[in-house]
Amino acid sequence: MLNRTLDNRYTIIERIGGGGMADVYRAHDKLLDRSVAVKVLRAQFTDDDEFVSRFRREAQAAAKLSHPNIVNIYDVGYEENTYYIVMEYISGETLKDKIEREAPLPVETAVRIAIEIAEALEHAHQNNLVHCDIKPHNILMTRAGRIKVTDFGIARAVTSATMTQSGTIIGSVHYFSPEQAKGSAVGAKSDIYSLGVVLYEMLTGTVPFSGETPISIALKHLQEEPRPIREFNPDIPPLIEATVVKSMSKDPINRFTDISEMITDLKMSQNYLQDDRTRRLSRTDFPTQVLPQIPPTAADADIPAGKRQNDVLAETSPKNKKVKPWLLGLALLLLVSAVAAYLGFGKFWSLNEVVVPDVVGKQVDTARNILLSQNLRVVVSDSFSDKVPAGYVISQQPEAGTTVKEQRAVTLIISKGGETTVVPDLRGINRRDAELQLQNAGLKLGRVDEQFSSDVAQDTVISQNPRPPAQVSKGTAIDIVISKGAGPRKIVLPDFQGSSLNTVTTQLDSLKLKLGKVTETPNDKYPPGTIIGQNPLPASEVTEGSAIDFSVAKGISGAVRRASVQVTIPNGSPKQSLQIVVTDSNGRRIVYEGAHKPGEKVEKTVEGVGQVRVQVYINDKLLQEQTI
Repeated sequence: MLNRTLDNRYTIIERIGGGGMADVYRAHDKLLDRSVAVKVLRAQFTDDDEFVSRFRREAQAAAKLSHPNIVNIYDVGYEENTYYIVMEYISGETLKDKIEREAPLPVETAVRIAIEIAEALEHAHQNNLVHCDIKPHNILMTRAGRIKVTDFGIARAVTSATMTQSGTIIGSVHYFSPEQAKGSAVGAKSDIYSLGVVLYEMLTGTVPFSGETPISIALKHLQEEPRPIREFNPDIPPLIEATVVKSMSKDPINRFTDISEMITDLKMSQNYLQDDRTRRLSRTDFPTQVLPQIPPTAADADIPAGKRQNDVLAETSPKNKKVKPWLLGLALLLLVSAVAAYLGFGKFWSLNEVVVPDVVGKQVDTARNILLSQNLRVVVSDSFSDKVPAGYVISQQPEAGTTVKEQRAVTLIISKGGETTVVPDLRGINRRDAELQLQNAGLKLGRVDEQFSSDVAQDTVISQNPRPPAQVSKGTAIDIVISKGAGPRKIVLPDFQGSSLNTVTTQLDSLKLKLGKVTETPNDKYPPGTIIGQNPLPASEVTEGSAIDFSVAKGISGAVRRASVQVTIPNGSPKQSLQIVVTDSNGRRIVYEGAHKPGEKVEKTVEGVGQVRVQVYINDKLLQEQTI
């Protein structure tokens, strides 16, 4: 395959990997001048329908997905018995390489990698695809550390939570789920189990189950519990161990409800690790400060200097029949100031201060728990955002790192997701009006396809996706199909044979057909220029604009030419075959054929019309040739 160019575009440069049914090469895309990865089905499988189907399924499955943690599919092709998939080229290594070199990985690194894999799976599951073969070998790592999930070769499309793959074991034995080991129900929770195994291996440096044969390993998935990961490293937080244990439950019912729930727990573990590090830093970097003095209020300035506290109390005592209005105002002002100070600054009389943690980008419940654990209060407001998922924190006030009194209220702005709008009905209107309606609705025009339609006028919308009255986020692209008008008219082809080519040309124009290739054939039965054959044949159905090929008669002209041919039979076998062949305006023909002895002389007179060529063959080999 090296140096071979596929589809006159992808030049194979080097082999960079391979699996059971395909090899992967780095190639250069000449059209876009970039490096790509080309996955090529091995030659021994190109005639096997099952492997070809699986290879195509991988391309179809991955092409449906678009996510920063999934390898992009650029192209799919077939050339000279070679099936190939063109993918994004990742300059890095597999997660398996990193584990073998560095395991056990730092807990923070392992959790981050698991979250990125889980987010890729979440996107696949949302598109009704189960990967079925999550393992470190199928996880690529860019030089910048980003995770890319690849190899959807045995991915399965599902229409509900699970699917049945009866009698077939799919997946890799060290990483597949108990249900895959039994060859029974396979669903999204099977990917959760496999991800749990990968996280286990990253944290411990070893797979949870091993054995001498694949069968023995499969039985351990069904019957045994793995060694607890905290036996390998007691410093691993219990929350992370609990996440691994839950994801690797034998019964799918006891695993996470879906991959999104697992992501929530993994991010909670990630936040715990970050907050634990923050707490350790805060004990040394953020010493308790002295409580600041509260300056006198404006109301204090109105109290005469000679009056004591008892004097004020006396004036506000029930014994006084008349309450002075300024005292009521003072009391109200003090009450409002106290409430505002408590809400805005916390317990201003307290000596305890805390550093506001960073909860931006966290799920709202996780953010609330983090703030409450720091003895802070939470005020929640929401807002639309097309950049932050619904239910996650967009911003916070006070900002992270600010030192405040305990019980200070921290305001969180929570995303409601992208602002939604109703998809307008574009069917039956022209393309320009459709674009204006989309613009007014805060949407944009997506892919535009065209097709013939006898029922819908040209340049009018036939259909759209999503269909109305769906609710979508503003900025969503709406795909439309535009009518090209009625399709080309079908015509039953007349029989033109026997007609003059000159007259047929006019007839072709009236039928909106084109004159195709014209071939002249020598013929003495029809006048020159007469049609003696046509393609397509008479009565065939063709569309407007089709080209019709004709064969026309060519007159035989020129005087008859004669010549004497003399042949001496050469030495050889006792009986040798002699053939004299003449080619002229009437075509090629054998004019003499017979058997003769070596040394015998044969003389024959031949004739022809126009330019005449005479060829003499002995035992089917050309002996001599002349033109007369």
